[in-house]
Amino acid sequence: MKLDRRIVIITGAAAGIGEASARLFAKEGARLVLVDLQEESLSKLVGELEQVDTIVLDFIGDVSNPVLCRHVIDRTMAQFGRIDVLFNNAGIVLNGSLVECTEEEWQKTLDVNLKSMYLMCHAAVPIMRQQGGGTIVNMSSIAGPTGVANRGAYSVSKAGVIGLTKSLAMDFVKDGIRVNCICPATVDTPSLRQRIADSPDPEEARRTFVARQPMGRIGTPQEIAAMALFLASDDSRYMTGQAIIMDGGMKL
Repeated sequence: MKLDRRIVIITGAAAGIGEASARLFAKEGARLVLVDLQEESLSKLVGELEQVDTIVLDFIGDVSNPVLCRHVIDRTMAQFGRIDVLFNNAGIVLNGSLVECTEEEWQKTLDVNLKSMYLMCHAAVPIMRQQGGGTIVNMSSIAGPTGVANRGAYSVSKAGVIGLTKSLAMDFVKDGIRVNCICPATVDTPSLRQRIADSPDPEEARRTFVARQPMGRIGTPQEIAAMALFLASDDSRYMTGQAIIMDGGMKL
């Protein structure tokens, strides 16, 4: 098992890529600490994982809240005594250019998509240094390296994730801490499905999302979870500071 008995924290764990990663990491032997705002979805997932003897610690709350982040780290240490992997996956997508974006929307996007990663890493990295190493995986987006139309604040926040990843990798490589991020294009998540359903013409919206990828399809959460597993495990032990693009050819 690639994560046998390793302690793994996943934020945004209740749906989409986070849920797929939690299920895959559990199969690979991880002991999971799952964080999400959606209490009902998270409770259901935890119940299913515990039925197959996965050890799970779960938290309900907003990871842009420093009190929650500190609580997650402290409880994880009290329960397990170490942190091997931190997967910063929580994020939101708000439509609109920077001109259309309100100050409130701007701040919320940066808080959830970027500040939360700072908070979790700020608390977890000293522990990883003390224990002799650890692995951090951050969720960026194809919007990070390229920008995406009508996603002003989102593109900025995801570019920031790449900067955060490279900064951490540079500063702590000699402490045995590896930090990488994933940059997916369109992925079939509940968030995407809701945005499609809320559009004036859902069928046209779906066709537009699919057409962005030259492969002619959108990605699956399981495909992104497989990359997260690779980056979290020793299979990628010679990698750090990388932004891995998974975009169905969108950036070609």
